[in-house]
Amino acid sequence: MQYDPIKRSLGKVFNQTPVLRKIFYQLLDWLLLRAWHIRKELRKRTRTSPEVKTILDAGSGFGQYTYRMARWFPKATIKAVDIKPEQIADCNQFMKKAGLGKRVKFELADLTRFEEKSTYDLVLSVDVMEHIEEDVLVFKNFYASMKKGGLLLISTPSDQGGSDSHDHEHEEGVHGFIDEHVRDGYNILDIQTKLKSVGFSKVEARYSYGAPGKISWKLSMKYPILMLGASKVFFVILPFYYLITFPLSVILNFFDLGIKHKSGTGLIVKAWK
Repeated sequence: MQYDPIKRSLGKVFNQTPVLRKIFYQLLDWLLLRAWHIRKELRKRTRTSPEVKTILDAGSGFGQYTYRMARWFPKATIKAVDIKPEQIADCNQFMKKAGLGKRVKFELADLTRFEEKSTYDLVLSVDVMEHIEEDVLVFKNFYASMKKGGLLLISTPSDQGGSDSHDHEHEEGVHGFIDEHVRDGYNILDIQTKLKSVGFSKVEARYSYGAPGKISWKLSMKYPILMLGASKVFFVILPFYYLITFPLSVILNFFDLGIKHKSGTGLIVKAWK
């Protein structure tokens, strides 16, 4: 399934005013389980030293994580990069309206070519690496762009069905639920080995989207996307659908966050320079 057209349609609805945009961000924070795990790790980082002064949001998308980091790290300057020009312009406009334009800048960039030597204390990459074939090159660029002691935080699908690929193993030529992925997910040891190979001194990885998270993802994301992909009529039905499923998804996300998973369809990876 082509996921990007659906995201663009949702963006048009919520990008009409800054208030709607903030509501959209809040909904994503509650619905997307990866946002729960990223918040958990970022809160840990706010309590440690040295102080975060410079941040790179590598693959910023709608800008929801950039917006949150601007609030959690009030003294930091943030550069957010993406390959989609329309999102860059839109996010810059929103940040100015939100009063964050002086500290937050969105720029067009290809991560396989992006390098700003020893610049960033924190690099965030959420659901990006599964879209990039030359991943080791990107990891090298992250490493070169970070300051000594800096943290790289990655959220990405695992090879345990992270692109919902295991649901389609019986179908020839079908690799995953989202067509834009160049890999169905990372092996946990493989991504750690790749990060260490480019110089990172310490790497930690853990599974997310365990049993509760898998159910939550299907309820909050997979089924609505399938409905919207079938017909735009479901935009009208969607609020009523979430009225029923939203409370259950929040409970499932809460449990997924608190459990140490032996396996899961997502990975949370941290690497220190």
